[in-house]
Amino acid sequence: MAREIGTDTGKGSNRAGWILLGAAALLAAASVAYNLAGAGGAADEPRAEGSAADAGPTIDDLRAAAEASPGDADAWAALAAALFAREDYAEAAEAYQNATRIDDETAILFSALGEALLYAEDASAADADPMPEPALAAFRRAVELDPTDPRARYFLGVKKDLDGDHEGAIADWLALLSDTPPDAPWERNLIQTIRQVGQIHDIDTDRRLAAAMEGRMPPVMGGAPAGAASVRGPSEEEVAAAGGLPPSEQRAMAEGMVAQLEARLEGEPDNLDGWAMLMRSRMTLGEPAKAKAALASAIEANPGEADELRRQAQMLGIE
Repeated sequence: MAREIGTDTGKGSNRAGWILLGAAALLAAASVAYNLAGAGGAADEPRAEGSAADAGPTIDDLRAAAEASPGDADAWAALAAALFAREDYAEAAEAYQNATRIDDETAILFSALGEALLYAEDASAADADPMPEPALAAFRRAVELDPTDPRARYFLGVKKDLDGDHEGAIADWLALLSDTPPDAPWERNLIQTIRQVGQIHDIDTDRRLAAAMEGRMPPVMGGAPAGAASVRGPSEEEVAAAGGLPPSEQRAMAEGMVAQLEARLEGEPDNLDGWAMLMRSRMTLGEPAKAKAALASAIEANPGEADELRRQAQMLGIE
């Protein structure tokens, strides 16, 4: 899960203390999907023990699928995400590189690649680069494709902090916070980062934090039918419970819950919040083609809401 902020090294925030937004976002997708799929009473029913482990393919399955379809970016991205969750960062980076060679227009693939490259670097080595150039290039490519990509924006702020531009880093993180949906799973750690870097370098952040958080909108579509009340981010207890699973099971749990959401939408095709969350979840899982397919299905089921659905998709980087 998210890594706590460490102490400053004099050059910037200690890399070992940086926050991983990606894992939190993955669990957000899982939690949202579960809450939607469980609307109407099922959310309160206990899941069978071991169901998370049975909900999705193994890494061997994902690797076989990618090797069987070497031109499928989604297959490589799914394998990469599973490897990253297992903390096999070097292999995850290799799989993400395969995905970006096939699909060089999807920002989330490049920001995920940058994160994998960053953590693949041996931080214990005396000459370790806290922000390797290939990782930095991937983050920059991500924001070229999608200036709103939160992971790339966060780590580009880290780069400024490492370079001694602490004010610039805080400004970038505050801008990211302004665009962060309330109760997003990474919100608390992002705020903690801003405060701690500010304290270390004697930069006042309290008023700026309050201003950044004022007037933000939740990540759901207004006017949605029944089921909207169940759309929320994960509670601290849910995140903690998910974080206790082995990494491979976290991925499997997320995939299983998103599949539940997709199945529920077959019976509730007018649930606009559900479609928005399905698209978001597919992008979070590194499956842009499936996210695009979800958009097409949503528009087919709700032609009168096509413009709003496309707007939501564009915000998520779905083309």
